[in-house]
Amino acid sequence: MKHLLFIPLLVASLLAAIPALAMEGVAVIDMRNAVLATQVAQDAFKALEEEADYAANIERATVLQTERQSLAETLQKDAETLSQEEIADMQRDIQEKGKDIEFIVGKIQAKQSETADKIFRDLNPSLQKILSELIAAKEVKMLLGRENVLFADTSLDLTDDVTSMLDVAAAEGKDNE
Repeated sequence: MKHLLFIPLLVASLLAAIPALAMEGVAVIDMRNAVLATQVAQDAFKALEEEADYAANIERATVLQTERQSLAETLQKDAETLSQEEIADMQRDIQEKGKDIEFIVGKIQAKQSETADKIFRDLNPSLQKILSELIAAKEVKMLLGRENVLFADTSLDLTDDVTSMLDVAAAEGKDNE
């Protein structure tokens, strides 16, 4: 009878020990977040928001969305009193505004993606150097992308460390200019 209790306890203690052993030398990082949270990235996106074309696209998308919402509300409220032709015209206008919004949002997203890609290219040498230093300093044997991990203890996450170190490296780079 003692053996029947001993085996489940042994298995439970081994299972409890495995995660502790497995976590040593393992780290997690969200490289996208690490880079896009830097001051360099924030400055780049702020500059993007101040570009005339980009700001005009944001404004145009906002106006179109407001017009579309207003048309939809009018159509819903007055549907009983409108003719079939008026309803069809309003529905067509709503669809056209929706297509225009999709097109403009696509342009906005493309510009954001282009800006993010440029930030990644610019910061990549510093990022690689910092990752190498952190891997050596923290004796990381396995580095996982956060997007591929279902759960990780926050103490394993290097994202904030990398962001801070990238900010320091960028500040030092400005000081040396």
